[in-house]
Amino acid sequence: MSATIQTENGRRASPVFSVVATIAKTLGTIAITMLGLLFITFVIGRIMPIDPLISILGERASKEMYEATYIKLGLDKPLVVQFFYYLWDVVRGDFGVSRLTARPVIDDIIRVFHATLELATIGTIIGVFVGIPLGVVAAVKRGTWIDQTARVIALVGYSMPIFWLGLVGLLVFYGILGWVGGPGRVGIFYVDIVPTVTGLILVDSILDGQWDVFRDAVSHIILPASLLGYYSLAYISRMTRSFMLEQMNAEYVTTARVKGLSEWAVVWRHAFGNIKVPLITVVALSYAGLLEGSVLTEIIFSWPGIGSYITTALLSADMNAVLGGTVVVGLVFVCLNIFSDMLYKFFDPRAR
Repeated sequence: MSATIQTENGRRASPVFSVVATIAKTLGTIAITMLGLLFITFVIGRIMPIDPLISILGERASKEMYEATYIKLGLDKPLVVQFFYYLWDVVRGDFGVSRLTARPVIDDIIRVFHATLELATIGTIIGVFVGIPLGVVAAVKRGTWIDQTARVIALVGYSMPIFWLGLVGLLVFYGILGWVGGPGRVGIFYVDIVPTVTGLILVDSILDGQWDVFRDAVSHIILPASLLGYYSLAYISRMTRSFMLEQMNAEYVTTARVKGLSEWAVVWRHAFGNIKVPLITVVALSYAGLLEGSVLTEIIFSWPGIGSYITTALLSADMNAVLGGTVVVGLVFVCLNIFSDMLYKFFDPRAR
């Protein structure tokens, strides 16, 4: 195998140079995207009709204290200088202090993000392991009752308001049947019993050997995760069906059948093998959507996640928490897109 790579001008570049160039390009993309996001959040923080000093000091602060804090925060400087101060604070992980909790915003975000991560991950797993097979079967059985059922399931998941499903689910499965736990991550008797290691209550309870806490956490997370999973599988199954229909009509599928390959090999090895790359983007976008768009679910189920945190902070004019949470969510979205691009190159040699 050659140790060099042919470039456009005829010269040969080493693989190390190509790897370094790819890493530099990826980091540059992340930097430019995050710079734009930080600029937007900075502008929003300045044009909001909320005085940050009143939020910090209170309405009864003296004029001398107000002016001293105004200078201390650098608000007397030009906007360009304030923006660079803001960039420097964000790079150091300093989003200020939350008005609601009186704690550093970064500490609050770390605490609530784990709750959202746990909920969105389980929801995505449900969506992938149910939505992909459902979409494949619907495409293979096109026009049959199986296909129609799958399409109805996806349509209901897409069109039904998730807050309505959440309220009905709580009423039926918690209030009437008692099959699941109520709002919150765990029952009130199990709060703060398990030491925090990963921030994921299911994992931490297993590591600590607290199986009663684990069972209680499962009973609390199963309903909101299932709702998010239903929303995710509706999107994933529809896209999978669309991709598979295109592949099933391709000539190579007909050739494979003429050669006598089994239907399982034709569908899963050949047709499905060619849609894995676009499905990566679908799953990544679905996961990112659950991470940043599960606000209503978190509010209905009193789930202490980042969506609920940002919403509460916005209603309370806690702009440090709002801007910090927005930056973190944007960073997660960018990282997921970068990760999906890396998986592209792994599954599709043409993208390398």
